[in-house]
Amino acid sequence: MRRQNKLDFYHAPVLLEEVHALLPNRAAVMIDFTLGGAGHAVRLLTDFPKLVLWGVDRDNDALIAAKQKLLPFRDRVHLIHDRFSSASRFLIDNHVRADFILADLGVSSFQLDQKERGFSFRQDAPLDMRMDRDSPLTAFELVNNWSEQDLTAIIRQFGEEPFAKKIAQQIARQRSKKALLTTQQLSDCIREAVPKKFQFGRLHPATRTFQAIRIAVNNELDELKNLLTNAIELLTPGGRMAIISFHSLEDREVKKKFHVWEHPCQCPKDIPYCICGLKPVAKTLKPKLIQAGETEMELNPRSRSAKLRVTEKQ
Repeated sequence: MRRQNKLDFYHAPVLLEEVHALLPNRAAVMIDFTLGGAGHAVRLLTDFPKLVLWGVDRDNDALIAAKQKLLPFRDRVHLIHDRFSSASRFLIDNHVRADFILADLGVSSFQLDQKERGFSFRQDAPLDMRMDRDSPLTAFELVNNWSEQDLTAIIRQFGEEPFAKKIAQQIARQRSKKALLTTQQLSDCIREAVPKKFQFGRLHPATRTFQAIRIAVNNELDELKNLLTNAIELLTPGGRMAIISFHSLEDREVKKKFHVWEHPCQCPKDIPYCICGLKPVAKTLKPKLIQAGETEMELNPRSRSAKLRVTEKQ
């Protein structure tokens, strides 16, 4: 994956062919809630010359770069700098309805490659991790000022890290002597906490903790829940929503919401018929889980963990 300067936002679109195949033929409007490098958007706008795009991203650098890439389609493009929750509410309030909704979750290659953003433990940088640089909470604030109990909770919950308590204790000890300022300092601190025999597997010992801190800094799971709550109202009948997730916490939320839309009945299992009156509002398309093929995984290693689920509004 090549490195980019600030205005050359490159993010290899994962599962591009699969997403392309999902767009309904009659689609007039689509919303891309994670516009990023506009990889998916450019392909869909090119192949569907009447398609109108609403592109959303909380990273203003992404929007600046996407705007340049989307210049050939500017008469059909509307851009929004906002997070899932407020952007989806804005679109609903302004009576925008879409035939296709896309969200490619997680951090982008561009964000990882921007050293100063502090997303990666592989490059030493200030602790930041904000997807929106206007947000007040940074990784520095969280790591150095949140309680040991809160650190344990987020590392355990968002990172699914078995050594969450040990890591939080080590962070608390270290910061009591001197504040943790950089990704390298935090990574070294985590390595000290993880037992040696668990440090040589496929995952770097800091991977889960960095993921957890990033999710907490950006409130990612709550934002996803808000998007899922609002999305059904944004879809037209027959419209589809496609979500690409990269770890189990995201995928679990998507799978759960799609199931509720398809099977909303809350009646006890032992009664012969439904009395709650809740009707299905969407149907999960098959196959229920779409993943990258071997060729894509070789070309783009990030696609190895990508999981695509799709639902269609009834």
